[in-house]
Amino acid sequence: MNRLPALAIALALTGAASAAEAPTFDPHRLSQEVRTLASDDFQGRGPATPGEQKTIDYVVAQMKAAGLSPGGERRPDGSRSWTQPVPLGRFEMVGTPALSLAEHGKTRTLTQGEEIAVRAAMDGSRKVDIRNAPLVFVGYGVDAPERHWDDFKGVDLHGKIGVVLVNDPDFETGQGDFGGKAMTYYGRWTYKYEEAARQGALGMLVIHETAPASYGWATVKNSNTNVQFDIVRDKPTAEHPTLEGWIQRDLAVQMFKAAGLDFETLKKQAQTRAFKPVTLEGVTLSARYDVDAKVITSHNIVGRIVGAKRPDETVIYSAHWDHLGVGAPDRTGDRTYNGAVDNATGVAALIEMGRAFAHAPRPRRSVVFLAVTAEEKGLLGSEYYATHPLYPNATTVADINMDALDPHGPARNFTISGNARLGLLDRLIAVAGAHGLSYAPDPHPEAGSFFRSDHFSFAKQGVPAVSFESGNDLVDGGKAAGEAASKAYTRDHYHQPSDEWQASWSFTGMAHDLGVLYQLGDELADSDAWPEWSKDSEFRAVREKTADQRK
Repeated sequence: MNRLPALAIALALTGAASAAEAPTFDPHRLSQEVRTLASDDFQGRGPATPGEQKTIDYVVAQMKAAGLSPGGERRPDGSRSWTQPVPLGRFEMVGTPALSLAEHGKTRTLTQGEEIAVRAAMDGSRKVDIRNAPLVFVGYGVDAPERHWDDFKGVDLHGKIGVVLVNDPDFETGQGDFGGKAMTYYGRWTYKYEEAARQGALGMLVIHETAPASYGWATVKNSNTNVQFDIVRDKPTAEHPTLEGWIQRDLAVQMFKAAGLDFETLKKQAQTRAFKPVTLEGVTLSARYDVDAKVITSHNIVGRIVGAKRPDETVIYSAHWDHLGVGAPDRTGDRTYNGAVDNATGVAALIEMGRAFAHAPRPRRSVVFLAVTAEEKGLLGSEYYATHPLYPNATTVADINMDALDPHGPARNFTISGNARLGLLDRLIAVAGAHGLSYAPDPHPEAGSFFRSDHFSFAKQGVPAVSFESGNDLVDGGKAAGEAASKAYTRDHYHQPSDEWQASWSFTGMAHDLGVLYQLGDELADSDAWPEWSKDSEFRAVREKTADQRK
C-alpha cells in the first residue's frame, strides 16, 4: 500500500478545505484568448517579426486589464517595464542550400526538407562550403564518464561529419545505464550537437526515426529548415559544429548499404559499451550555402503581483508566447504556423492566472507571470531569464510552467513533463488530489519531455520547477481516448500549420486544471516554505549553493 509522506497528507487535508475557495476560470475567456493569439493576424508569433510586437501588445494589454503590475526590466527612473529584452543571434540560410551525397563517386542531390533537414550554421560561419566530407557513424554520440560510456573511443572527427542515432542506448530495450525508457539529456538532439562541437567534428547528422524521436519527420522539417536563433555566445564553436542536421532513416540505411554496412546490425552494436565508431567508406557529404547572421532583440513579457510581506521572494508561473511564424507551406498551401495548443493555451492560462491573483488578497510573497520568447528555438527566452534573472534565483521559490495544455474536456488525472523527483511535485500531487485529480507519471518518458520545455532552464539553475501536463484519462472516453487524441495531435498538428483554434474545443478541462495550479502557487506564495529537489537529483547541488540566502 502506497503512503503519502506526512507533509503531503497535511497538504492534502488543507487542500481539501481550500479547494472550494480556489477561483473559477472561465472556459469562454480562455477560448477567446487562444483564438486571438492563434489567428493568422499574429503570423505564427515568430520572434523578431511583426507577429512578436503584436503578441507583446496583446499580452501586455491583457495583463494590464487583469490587474497586474509591470515586472520587467527596470527603467532609468527605477520603475519597471513590461518586458525583458533578450538579445539573440538570428541565423538564416540565403536561398536554397546545395546538398549532395557521393557514394563511390556517384553523386546524389539531396533536397532540403525531404531526405535531409540542415539548420543554418550557428558557429559563426557566414559561408558554408563543405566538399566531400567523410561520414563516421558514432552510435548514440554519447560521452558519459559517470556511466563508463564513450561512443567516440578517441576517433578524430576534425573535418568529418558524425552520423548519430537519436535518443539513448536504452531506448530499444528499455534496460541499461541510461534510465531504461526514460530519456536522459544524452538522448536529446541538442546534446548530440553540443558533443559534436566538443569532439571537434565538422558536423553532426541525426538519423530520424519516429519512435525514438517521439515525433514525425514533418516536425523535424518545420523546426530545422526555417530561421534559427541562439543566445549570443562568446564562443559559439564550443556549442555548435558547422553543420547540424537530420536525415531520414531510409537515407541512412542506403548510406550504410553503400558503405557495405548493415544499419540494424550497427544500431544493435551501438547499444553496448563495446561499440566503436565506423567510417562509411566511400560515402561523403557536400554542402554549400550562405548564412545571413545578425543579432536581434526579442522580449520576454513580465507581469507581477508584489508580495505583501516578503516581496523579494518569488513564485513564477511561466509559458512561452512564441511559435514558428510563417514558413514552408503544408500540402494545403497554408504557411502560417498558428500554434494554438503550442502554446497559445499556455499564454491564455498565464493571463487568466494573473487575473485570479490580482482579484484575490495579496499573498506574502511576490508572484511573477513570465511569458518567454524563443522556446521553439531551444528554450532561449527562459535560458536568458534564468541566467539573467530579474528576481534572484536563490529566492525564487518555484517555477510552475504551462506548455501545450489540452483544450478539450476534463481528465481524471494529470502528469508533468518527465519524472523529476522534488518536493514541488509532492505539493502538486496533494493539491490536485483535493481537486479530484490523480497523478500519473509521464506516460512517455522516452520522449525526453523534461528537457523540452522552459522549466528545464530554471532547473539547471537549481530552481524547483515542473511543467504541468494535462491528463490522459479523459472523463469522456478514458485513457484510450486520451492516448488517441495525444497521438493524433503529435502526428497531424504538432509544429504544423494545422495547429489552429477549433470552435469545438470546450476548454473545460483546462479551466479545472488551472484551479489546481492556482492553489499550488497561492500556497507557496502565502507561506515561508522552500520546496527542495530530491537528494539524488542532479539539480540539488546547484540549489544548495545558495541555501544561506533562503531564510
